[in-house]
Amino acid sequence: MNTPIVPALLGFTIVCGGCGTGAPPTTKAPESAATTAAAVTPMKAPIAPTPDTPTASVVAIDPAIQKACGISANEALFAFDSAKVQPGAEKLLDSVVTCFLKGPLKGRSLRLVGRADPRGESEYNLSLGQSRADAIAHYLSVKGLDSAHQSATSRGAMDAMGKDEPGWAKDRRVDLLLAP
Repeated sequence: MNTPIVPALLGFTIVCGGCGTGAPPTTKAPESAATTAAAVTPMKAPIAPTPDTPTASVVAIDPAIQKACGISANEALFAFDSAKVQPGAEKLLDSVVTCFLKGPLKGRSLRLVGRADPRGESEYNLSLGQSRADAIAHYLSVKGLDSAHQSATSRGAMDAMGKDEPGWAKDRRVDLLLAP
C-alpha cells in the first residue's frame, strides 16, 4: 500500500523542489516588450569603422560587379551577430541597385551568400548567414531590385578561414555575386 504514495510524494518533491518558506515573490507591473527586450539583450560594443575589427562584418561585392558598375568600394559594415543593414552600407548597396536596374547589369541576376564565423553552432551559423543574406535582399528589394533577380542562400561557417578576431570579422559577411 505504501508503493502508490511514494511516487506521489516523489512527484510533489520534484514539483516543489524550488518552493521555500521565505516571503512570496513580489509582483511587478507588466513591462512593455521593448523594456523586457532591453533588459534581456546584452549591450554590444560600438561598431568600429573598419572591417578588420572584431565587431565588424562585411558585404563583399564580386569584382565582376565592381568593374561593370564602376564601384570602387567593395565592403560595407554591419554589426557582429547581427543581420541589420547599417547606414554605412546603404550608399554602396544603392550603387548596386542602380547598376542592376539602369546600368550595365540591367536584367542580370544577383546571388547573395550569407556567411558566419566558426564560433557558433553549425545550425545557428547557417541561420545567421541566411538572415544576413535575407536582410540584404530585402534592402535591395525595397530599393527596387526585383526579388526575381536575386537569390539568397547561406553557407554559414562552412568556408570560414579566420583564426582570430580580425579573421573572424572577415568571415562574417554577405557576398554579392553575379549570377550566371
